[in-house]
Amino acid sequence: MDNSELLQKTADKLSPFETAHMVEFVRHLTVKSALSSPWIVCGFLIIAFYAVIVRSKFVLAVLFTTISLLLLLRYTMPAEGDSLNLSTTLPFAFGGLAIGAFLIYLFFIKTE
Repeated sequence: MDNSELLQKTADKLSPFETAHMVEFVRHLTVKSALSSPWIVCGFLIIAFYAVIVRSKFVLAVLFTTISLLLLLRYTMPAEGDSLNLSTTLPFAFGGLAIGAFLIYLFFIKTE
């Protein structure tokens, strides 16, 4: 196998990571597809592993906030075409308050 064949195979393997493909993926991304996408879940796991190794409280807090907001949106927002009502708005509001309260506790109240 010469170098040109190796470069061609490498280019073929990396073609899904072209900018146009990535922009198209993000454009059609929904909360449900984000939670079930193995690439995004793997990215969150890599970031979590990095944050634990480095012991970065800020990165862990950002990761917690992102994941909890995605889960909150996934399970409390109505489906497309449905209207907002009190039964979907209250869990979203109180879930957001719980996330905010935990972050305030983590950064301002808890001492090491």
